[in-house]
Amino acid sequence: MIDHQVPKQSALAGMKVLDLSRVLAGPLCAQILGDLGAEVLKVESPVGDETRKLGKKGVEGSAPYFMGLNRNKRNIVLDFEKPEDRAHLDALILESDVVIENFLQGAMARWGFDYESVLAPRQPQLIYANISGFGWSGPLSGLPGYDAVAQALSGLMSINGHDETGPTRVGVPICDITTGLYASIGILAAWSYRHATGLGQRVDANLYASGLSLMHPHAANWWMQSINPGLSGNAHPNIAPYEIFEIAGERMFLGVVNDGQFARLCRFLGLDAMVDDPRFLNPSQRVLHREVLHQLIKDAMTARWHPLFWRELMLAGVPAGMVHSIPQAFSAEQTKALGLVPRAGFYGTPFPVALSRTPGSERIAAPSLPHANPENKS
Repeated sequence: MIDHQVPKQSALAGMKVLDLSRVLAGPLCAQILGDLGAEVLKVESPVGDETRKLGKKGVEGSAPYFMGLNRNKRNIVLDFEKPEDRAHLDALILESDVVIENFLQGAMARWGFDYESVLAPRQPQLIYANISGFGWSGPLSGLPGYDAVAQALSGLMSINGHDETGPTRVGVPICDITTGLYASIGILAAWSYRHATGLGQRVDANLYASGLSLMHPHAANWWMQSINPGLSGNAHPNIAPYEIFEIAGERMFLGVVNDGQFARLCRFLGLDAMVDDPRFLNPSQRVLHREVLHQLIKDAMTARWHPLFWRELMLAGVPAGMVHSIPQAFSAEQTKALGLVPRAGFYGTPFPVALSRTPGSERIAAPSLPHANPENKS
């Protein structure tokens, strides 16, 4: 039986969050707060969060996409086009410390809940988090936001991929996820400020800004040296060797960042002469001679290859790891050791930061969609 009570040692016990958001960034933000002990109430429309239908439904009645983003929440159904439901929403906002929403610009004002003119004067302590595609200013403000579009416009897609593939979307909704993380950081900062002053504030996070924030070191390279990168494949623009090596039909990533690691790699592979080779003396030289370096290392590794070769490299002080499939990653002993296997009835990765005094927890599985009737408005 799942314990619905917030543990006393939870970091955010006492925080009441009203989650009006849907899809990914907003629900993830609210789930993070819930993992840390906040009391989260999710409000859904009569048709429910659209992620309930994104994929094959499980026995719980919703797709895994929804189940992995909405744990530690209770929920109700409200139709904001109905006056009586808007009145109920108004009462819920009055009881809340934090409101999270990701409606199109102007929607909350149309329903009578504009932050600047209505909510802030009435509840100066309220923390109001808006999540959008492009923020509240600029020529794209007010337009709907989608992860892949943000990846394209922020430059992220332009450096991801190979010559054979062309620009490629990152395989996870990284702009959405990053926005959810940034929004939760902003809310926690606002929560700290409220404890000091009694005042809330508006927190705005958007997918486009989050995409731009991910562009390190490319952004720094551009602003400092006007370097316009192309597709990087699995390589790094500033570091070598830092890419995938395919040997005996298997793929291993080798990430050598500094001169010490490079020297250890060379000695481990019996390539001692490379340590003092002028072509490989420092990171910039190794990047310049990336192709010949890659081939020399690959030849040496091929001669010594075995299934646990990457572990030997790691033990020798050289960062390396096999390219795992999803089943391999989530069944790995390291995953289990870190407590990142969800409990029965939960499907998303548990809160990944270990807090010694106030750990995150899985308490309430993602809720089913209730019927829209007065019994659900409590």
